[in-house]
Amino acid sequence: MGDFRTDLWSHPTLVSAVTREDWGQVFRTYRKLTGLSQTRLGELVGLVQPDVSDIERGRRRVTSLEVRQRIATGLGIPRLLHTPAEQPKAGPVPALLLAGPGPDEDLLARVTSVVDTAHRVDAPTLDWLDRLLAEHRRAEDEIGSRPLVEVMRRQLQTVVDLYAGARGSLADRVVRLAAEHAQFLAWMAQDQAQSATALAWYDRSHEWALEAGDPNMAATTLSMKAHMAWSGGRGTRCVRLAEAARWSAPGTSLGVQGMAAQMAARGHALNGDADDAERLLDEAQTLINQAAEHPEDEPPWMYFYGETWFTLQRGMSALHLRRWRAAIDHLTTGLDALPEEFRRDRTWYKACLAHAFACAGEAPQALTVALATVPDAASVGRPHSWNELHTTAAVLLRHGAKEGHQLVSALRAHD
Repeated sequence: MGDFRTDLWSHPTLVSAVTREDWGQVFRTYRKLTGLSQTRLGELVGLVQPDVSDIERGRRRVTSLEVRQRIATGLGIPRLLHTPAEQPKAGPVPALLLAGPGPDEDLLARVTSVVDTAHRVDAPTLDWLDRLLAEHRRAEDEIGSRPLVEVMRRQLQTVVDLYAGARGSLADRVVRLAAEHAQFLAWMAQDQAQSATALAWYDRSHEWALEAGDPNMAATTLSMKAHMAWSGGRGTRCVRLAEAARWSAPGTSLGVQGMAAQMAARGHALNGDADDAERLLDEAQTLINQAAEHPEDEPPWMYFYGETWFTLQRGMSALHLRRWRAAIDHLTTGLDALPEEFRRDRTWYKACLAHAFACAGEAPQALTVALATVPDAASVGRPHSWNELHTTAAVLLRHGAKEGHQLVSALRAHD
């Protein structure tokens, strides 16, 4: 909100409109006070211009909790003014049929005993919890974060409860395992655009990683904070956090170093600094190639990091630098190699590919990719992939392409 009046949300008309949830009045008054166009306001809240117009004129009501939350976040409505409607309580999460994470009878007895009593923790118990976390990470790639959040919160509580019964090196392992769980919870909060929650979990993960003497996790949490800054359009903060990930935790693996280098490159690309972005991308490429020679040296949460993932990151940097053809080529190549089980990531990068096609003036290709992405974006890609598709529609409409209206219709069917 730095570009607008600091007292914006003390305006009586806005306060009244938010209290009544009269979003048409909110939009009209907000635009009058800030001078924004309907298109620019739509970009802030993840809606295309025709939807903004319909809401302002009363032709469309905002009934979706998610859309209301997007409006509150995008316009910076203070929490004291806007309290989202209470979400229905979720039912029990169905058991996940995972390959091999279940303990055998003897191990199950040990896990139960160390949680329910003061018995000492043993290595097989922690080995099993390591495997279980790895399975949950891979499940989240396919089903998204929402079904797993409560599961992982309970699992972290179990890990924390084990600390009282751990001794010596096993105590360090428990703290390290807790740091990994907190980082995963932070990532899932970030995936759902819950920035404050994500930052809190990253801070806790970083603290535990330092306590356990785990430089890889300490650096990873800083790189993921850089990712959050990038996602929020803050290129300079992204660069600084990524640089901190490199110098503040010596002894990290080559892959972790490469992730920090490419994250800094994305920050530079976001700022339009092409030379620095290319330099760091080349450096990250070298680190990736070296890491691939010794995958056993990489921490378990880096399982996704490799040549395919890096190709997609080059595509994202090209997108920021407005090099549309390069972005299209890199994203297409990366998506062709990305396994189907990475459903959430495939959805995100396909939405970015549609955006690149739209900016390149290739409206039919943009529409084809976008329409194929809508179902998964609606189910596992909210809010990020979903908002990217709205941005793609806005670009198409701005270019006067009829495909923009077709994409708007498809999005409305799921909004």
